[in-house]
Amino acid sequence: MRILGLDPSLSRTGWGLIEAEGNRLRHIAHGACPTRAADPLPVRLKMLHDGIAALVAAHAPQEAAVEEVFVNKNPQSTLKLGQARGVVLLAVGHLIVSEHATRLVKKALTGTGAAEKAQVAAMVARILPGCGPLGEDEADALAVAIAHAHLRTAAQMRVPA
Repeated sequence: MRILGLDPSLSRTGWGLIEAEGNRLRHIAHGACPTRAADPLPVRLKMLHDGIAALVAAHAPQEAAVEEVFVNKNPQSTLKLGQARGVVLLAVGHLIVSEHATRLVKKALTGTGAAEKAQVAAMVARILPGCGPLGEDEADALAVAIAHAHLRTAAQMRVPA
């Protein structure tokens, strides 16, 4: 099962692709889809959509896991994040898509929902030893994919056969 983890952002959406086979996870690829702040919003949203759509076409994941939006202090930032998140969801809408709260992702990886980004990145590197150096966005996206794989497996174990 290939799982695409996504950490939506208008400026730089992180992505991470893993393969889950039972409890075993394997890193496949990771990266980011950046946009240029100088470009108009519609252009940035199209760049984001096209980048994610190309990624899905190239790697053929079966499921996508997207980090849920948190509320910023700045309403404009929240609105732009929501628009970027909507475009990301549109780009993966033909897949099975799950959304996970940031605190749940952190808790699934580190044991605490209040973990710092460095703790999350360290756990991602430990769980996926071949992933190499990670930026914050890529680490967060891989964390979402890992959490989804674990949560998905736990949910399947609760479903009667």
